[in-house]
Amino acid sequence: MKLLTLVTLSLCLANTALAQQVDLPKLSPNAKVSQTVGLTEISVEYSSPAVRGRKIFGSLVPYDKLWRAGANAVTKVTFSRDVKIDGKPVPAGSYAFFVIPSANQWTLILNKDLGQAGTGAGYKQELDLLRVNVKPKAVAPRERLAYQVIDFDDFHATLALAWEKVRVGLPIDLDTDAQVQASLTSLETDGWRVWNNAARYELESKKDYDAGLTLIEKSLKMKEEWLNVWTKAQLLAAKGKYKEAYPLATRANELGQASPMFFYADDVKKALTEWKNK
Repeated sequence: MKLLTLVTLSLCLANTALAQQVDLPKLSPNAKVSQTVGLTEISVEYSSPAVRGRKIFGSLVPYDKLWRAGANAVTKVTFSRDVKIDGKPVPAGSYAFFVIPSANQWTLILNKDLGQAGTGAGYKQELDLLRVNVKPKAVAPRERLAYQVIDFDDFHATLALAWEKVRVGLPIDLDTDAQVQASLTSLETDGWRVWNNAARYELESKKDYDAGLTLIEKSLKMKEEWLNVWTKAQLLAAKGKYKEAYPLATRANELGQASPMFFYADDVKKALTEWKNK
């Protein structure tokens, strides 16, 4: 009977202890940021420490020493496709990200060993894929360390790290045009929209109007719609051929009036006014 009473008491105490556990915020919570740039996804997985009234760079984070650029586990940077950094090729994949901060220059490092501890205890420089030297910039105070992909278009981006009053950026170049061209080379479709979308890419992003005209002709041969007619009109206007573009804009307007999805109606109307006497 005493044994049974002791077992029962132990179970009650254990249940009470479990019931009293509380979920608390982590000092350096896990974070992930992801951004598609062109056709490439750039992502960072890291832990985000806070300033909490401390001096960070040159104190908590010493100058001229390797730092995990985060907290807890190693910071991981991933590229879904091949990119270039500082003119050097970086194959698609994931990398450990370290930095060596100093007052006037930071060294940003991509290392191939993702299995190492975040402390850098197992870090081996010979496994660096690359190192890039950049200048730190002064920014408004930021309590928590954060990463962000900034200043991006279809071909370039900057992976920025900001904490305390400092921001540094890793410049990234993307071979989006070659990837698009490879996709077009292997493209076999009878869908007019696909070719129109490709033509609009040449119009809006690459500014290769002759290539765009070649692509839009394939779309028009499949089916005439207000959108692909309007795309051809824009391509010709971009080349300064307004006399050829104007009747196409007129045709696009006629077809568009019969469509519930004439979402470029204002642009077409404006073109009809501006191109008439050019």
